[in-house]
Amino acid sequence: MSAGKSGFSVTFPLSKSQITPFVWVGSPSVSGTDVLLTRSGRVAILASVTDLPEHTAWYFEDYVPGLTVDCGNFSISEAEIIAFAKEYDPQPFHVDPVAAADGPFGGLIASGWQTTSLMMRLLVEHFLSPETSLGAAGVDEIRWPSPVRPGDTLRVRGTVLEARRSKSKPDRGIVRSIAEVTNQRGETVMRATAINFVLARNPASEG
Repeated sequence: MSAGKSGFSVTFPLSKSQITPFVWVGSPSVSGTDVLLTRSGRVAILASVTDLPEHTAWYFEDYVPGLTVDCGNFSISEAEIIAFAKEYDPQPFHVDPVAAADGPFGGLIASGWQTTSLMMRLLVEHFLSPETSLGAAGVDEIRWPSPVRPGDTLRVRGTVLEARRSKSKPDRGIVRSIAEVTNQRGETVMRATAINFVLARNPASEG
């Protein structure tokens, strides 16, 4: 797996005409009233896409519904597909290019579990924080609507669907989000809805 060094960005639900790149001034936050500095030096209010540092500690309060994080991309080769499948998912259309050519997908494809694992790596690097991530309750849904083929470049994006404070453990919140993976043609090859526990920045406050 070769990971791309694409920009790490945060997107809010605005139209394309409203999208303007910014860089953070001071500590990152997702408040709609933060003052930011544009690349040209102008001060502005938080807009649609914001470049963030490679590592930022994200707390429960930062995961506001509608927040979208671009987690970067990776490419996958035929050799990587076969090696993973031989170990974990040895179906003919994952391990044998000749057999796969006559199979249901017309060629070799990656195991969905390989796509899931590679997606998770980028989510851990860019959507979750080791300082605040408290694990997950599970995944409500996972889908692989299009196959992943050798040479594909896949982009990972995480979007917050819902965030609420835990009633039994007020030092944390419960975040429901959807992770999406698309290929170089813009086709969705995977999506999953997950529920995570995240440490709160202000445990005593209501969220």
